[in-house]
Amino acid sequence: MLPYLGEIYGNPQSLHTAGQQALAAVDAAREEVAGLIGAESEEIHFTSSGSEANNFAVKGLAQAYQAKGKHIVVSAIEHQSILNPVKTLEKLGFSSTPVPVDRTGLVDPADVEKALTKDTILVSVMTANSEVGTVEPVAEIARICRSRGILFHTDAVAAAGSLPINVRDLGLDALSLAGDQFYGPKGSGALYVKRGTRILPLIEGGIQENGRRAGTENVAAIVGLGKAAAIARAEMADRAARLTPLRDLLIEELPRQVDHVVLTGHPTGRLPHHASFCVEFVEGEAMLLMLDMQGISVSSGSACTSKALKASHVLLAMGMDHALAQGSLVFSFIDGSGREDVDHLLASFPPVVDRLRKMSPLYTEYLKETKR
Repeated sequence: MLPYLGEIYGNPQSLHTAGQQALAAVDAAREEVAGLIGAESEEIHFTSSGSEANNFAVKGLAQAYQAKGKHIVVSAIEHQSILNPVKTLEKLGFSSTPVPVDRTGLVDPADVEKALTKDTILVSVMTANSEVGTVEPVAEIARICRSRGILFHTDAVAAAGSLPINVRDLGLDALSLAGDQFYGPKGSGALYVKRGTRILPLIEGGIQENGRRAGTENVAAIVGLGKAAAIARAEMADRAARLTPLRDLLIEELPRQVDHVVLTGHPTGRLPHHASFCVEFVEGEAMLLMLDMQGISVSSGSACTSKALKASHVLLAMGMDHALAQGSLVFSFIDGSGREDVDHLLASFPPVVDRLRKMSPLYTEYLKETKR
């Protein structure tokens, strides 16, 4: 990325040499991102993030096809960058149906089919959930949508770069991804839109991205996204092979080390690097801060809700009560993680929970109840 912050600083829309050098770098990155998901380069539109890509997809597709109908179907556990744009569209005359999930966060394609109406123009179901790791049956959902002539978009932000994805094989009309999820720069993302699919711009006022997203291109971030996509494509299988055993070890051992710990998400059909739990009688924020003191970086719920001090809508949709959902923790293994990291966590975690439970009125009440 560094040369495009310095000596190669041209605007890709300029005709001079420096501009054409920048344009060549953007075009090369577009090819790499397309290769990661089995798309064609002209079907890739760069954005500033996965959230922007999701907003672009939902609003742009719905408004482009509103003459055919104004009904949208989403799952109940979609990211807020899907759910909030849908709410905005409802103020403009659209309607929506949320599809429920089971206790593991899995969407039943049959429920999606039941939600479809003659006015449905768009379905959006994520590829995998970042909070609980569950991988969704998007290929089957896409087949249902295709048979009815309905557009299908998937938020693949949590999955792209970690799971093999081919938009042709899956039958997708649109897909969102973000570079920071596979070691690319923060503030980089892309939206795949199948060739021939109409979409209205989210950001207007320029010719960039084939007229679909105005604004001078962030060349350095785009170059970084392209390089990260190329590396992820080459190393994805090896990464999964290294990290999945660590994930499975943590899923097996953590509930053994600490009682009243509940695995969230599907036990096996989940992201290869992802393990998530709810710990009864304590809050996730407190565990997060105390684990951080032990050199262990985790999250509680999603990065977008962890500061909200409220229960995750994902966990509530999965049937968990508010008290249990407050104790959520998400562990993500990264390149370089090893068995020693799991051992350190398993040694550090029980004292943290024990200390917090001693201060918890919920745990005190639980002990009183068990003694009766």
